[in-house]
Amino acid sequence: MTSRLWQAPVASGTLDATIEIPGSKSLSARELYLAATADSPSSLTGVLDSRDTRLFIDALRLLGADIEFSGTSAHVVPLDPQAPEHTDEISIDCGLSGTVMRFIPPLAALNSRITHFDGDEGARLRPLKPLLDALAQCGATITYHGEEGFLPFTIQGPLRLPAGATITVDACASSQFVSSLLLVAPMLSHPVTISALGKVVSLPHIEMTCQTMRARGCDVEEIDEGAPAFHSWHVINERPRGLVNSIEPDLSNAGPFLAAALVCGGKVTIPHWPAETTQAGDAWRDILPRLGADVTLHDGALTVSAKAGHIRGIDVDLADVGELTPTIAALTVFADSPSFLRGIGHLRGHETDRLAALATELRACGCQVDEGTDYLAITPPTTPTPALHHAYADHRMATFAAILGLGIPGTTLDDIACTSKTLPDFPFMWASLVASSKEASIEA
Repeated sequence: MTSRLWQAPVASGTLDATIEIPGSKSLSARELYLAATADSPSSLTGVLDSRDTRLFIDALRLLGADIEFSGTSAHVVPLDPQAPEHTDEISIDCGLSGTVMRFIPPLAALNSRITHFDGDEGARLRPLKPLLDALAQCGATITYHGEEGFLPFTIQGPLRLPAGATITVDACASSQFVSSLLLVAPMLSHPVTISALGKVVSLPHIEMTCQTMRARGCDVEEIDEGAPAFHSWHVINERPRGLVNSIEPDLSNAGPFLAAALVCGGKVTIPHWPAETTQAGDAWRDILPRLGADVTLHDGALTVSAKAGHIRGIDVDLADVGELTPTIAALTVFADSPSFLRGIGHLRGHETDRLAALATELRACGCQVDEGTDYLAITPPTTPTPALHHAYADHRMATFAAILGLGIPGTTLDDIACTSKTLPDFPFMWASLVASSKEASIEA
């Protein structure tokens, strides 16, 4: 937490800015993992340089991968699964990264080396039990050093699965439980089926995992059993291929900048927007028009245009794209009617309990909020109130407050530094956005 409060910049007029968004955190993690487990070296460009990414790289290095990381480029020499096992124990720092605490344990459990996992205080509140229970059923030994199902814990393999095995995991709390098992499946001794129990949240993230695996030659087949709530994937045990690849910009992180156009009026353009993508952030193209914006995609650039003071209330199911919720919630403060954000119960297990945090911070600026188990019903105030907002060590709660500050003079935040999790240059980017003129072009 920073020692000084951050004064959120206030927009003095309409915007006309072009923002270069760094690489996708989700894609960076998946591409680095697959490169570290591939059959030959890989070279990646556009890798996000953030705390989460560096923790992920550190974990892969501890497990035997050789990774040279400079700027936004990474050269990866994969780990050798046939190398002699080390007897020394290792410790992996998860920070607040969901990808480290969920993607890395199955990889660590491939052999009998003892691996300790821990992270920031907030990380100890993020659920892990469904994944660790699944790994225990596959032969891993899990020792908890606190509350069962949470960090800190120790894991030791090896994973042992018979031919034709099925691994089941409850994915109601996080799609990362499924993705972590899919990613490790090519390294197992036999083909395996991964089955998700219950309602799976954030399905686009699982499709992202499958697509990145298929791009490297992995045989991943989704199995349709005819039941709407049933999802299974069959994966052949053949290592991914090494390749040269470029990572897309993070479309979810583009959200706060696009939202600024609705609050301030004017337009914001994001270059290098992919025509086709599995990123959840591509949903901005559908959601922002419902809030009152005009959205165009031309020659790889996405532009959002809007008139200040013309934000509409919205009723939207965000079960598949929950990470967009804080940005949408910020826009509802300035809407002309109430909003209903639903399907977001799984956000209680993110960097913080985002539903409780959002309800608290929305009330602080004058909204009436009904907080349900998986929804927020928000009635905006006639005149929003400036407040000291709290980030809860959560990067998306910090950007939520930044959006509020555009239209509420006097808005402050207790911890802007936590945005380094995914956008290390966010304060500079945001200040430049607010100061933008028609000629402005900002590069991160």
